[in-house]
Amino acid sequence: MSKIYLLNNQKYEGVENIEVFKIDYINTYIDFSKYDALIFTSKNAVLSLDKISNEWKNVPSFAIAQKTADIIKKLGGKVEFIGSHGHGNDFADELKYSLVGRKALYIRAQKVVSNLVKKLKNSQIDISEVITYKTVCNDMIDTKLEENATIIFTSPSSVECFFNKFEWKETYKAIAIGKTTANYLPEYVKYKISDKTSVDECIKLAILGSF
Repeated sequence: MSKIYLLNNQKYEGVENIEVFKIDYINTYIDFSKYDALIFTSKNAVLSLDKISNEWKNVPSFAIAQKTADIIKKLGGKVEFIGSHGHGNDFADELKYSLVGRKALYIRAQKVVSNLVKKLKNSQIDISEVITYKTVCNDMIDTKLEENATIIFTSPSSVECFFNKFEWKETYKAIAIGKTTANYLPEYVKYKISDKTSVDECIKLAILGSF
């Protein structure tokens, strides 16, 4: 089987990690008493908030997907809602009914690609946002990619940082975790998108190798 490279630090048997970016946490003050809903669209948002304060665990959390919800629960938070689509804009459509009459806080990265906040504000939801982390390309990589490798892109940042470091070869195969990530791939890269927005599904697709 051809080599499978995953562009983050999640460990899977038979898969090699290339950490093309790293997470820098941003310390900021948040008055959690002002909010009765926290919105998370990634595990890094949860981890970054946990470094700021434990008070977030008293506020109901709304997670974009099961993996994010699992991290919230593991750290002692209260999950009230889990999205079913895994995409930021679709998540906004799911949330707008649950957040009526509540004050929500969106925990986010410095760069985001969805219009979640705008869509919720257009639905008259009272929502604020706070930046608690940012992604930075890792320049210390010295991995030599094998021919015919399958490369799994898990975010727009993974696309940006990969192509800052590597040149694409025709023998490579690309898998994107979702439509948004796929849209950031160069036009000359042929790719497949996993059926579900999860690394597990991306790896299953890579193992099948049906390109």
